[in-house]
Amino acid sequence: MNDQALTTMDFHALAASRCSTRSFTQDPIPQDSLNRILETARLAPSAKNLQPWRFIVIRTPEVLRTVHACYSRDWLQTAPAILVVTGRRCDAWVRASDGYNSLETDLSIAMDHIILAAENEGISTCWIAAFDLPCLRRALSLTGEDEVFAFTPLGYPAEGYTPVPKKRKPLEEIATYL
Repeated sequence: MNDQALTTMDFHALAASRCSTRSFTQDPIPQDSLNRILETARLAPSAKNLQPWRFIVIRTPEVLRTVHACYSRDWLQTAPAILVVTGRRCDAWVRASDGYNSLETDLSIAMDHIILAAENEGISTCWIAAFDLPCLRRALSLTGEDEVFAFTPLGYPAEGYTPVPKKRKPLEEIATYL
């Protein structure tokens, strides 16, 4: 492990501190931070290591405007960047016994890596899946095989923004030891 490797306690603190942000500054995100976030997503595990994902980083005002039209909340317009996670079902692993396709699982893992890597960079996110899919497909000129899984704004939280505290079930309610 290198000097920057996280310890178990550091990772727990990172996961505990991460929250959805809905107000951002317009400060641009440095390219080296974006590269580290994307590299972390690239390293995510996937079924049979097929890596069925594609990541689209949107930073230009013209494309941001077209994507803003695909989500009904005005706060999205405050983010200086949006990262979209896509994939192709034909590129994902399929379980022979029942036809289960791992695309959503693989893309969920990659998105989780993105969100935690962004938090590690001091960049805030908000996992969004409640978007107008046909609108987003048009905005990004996606082909018929490309599936949009989710996207997240990327940015620094606005001054004075207070995130909603996390509400989590107690561990004893969700874990079973056999």
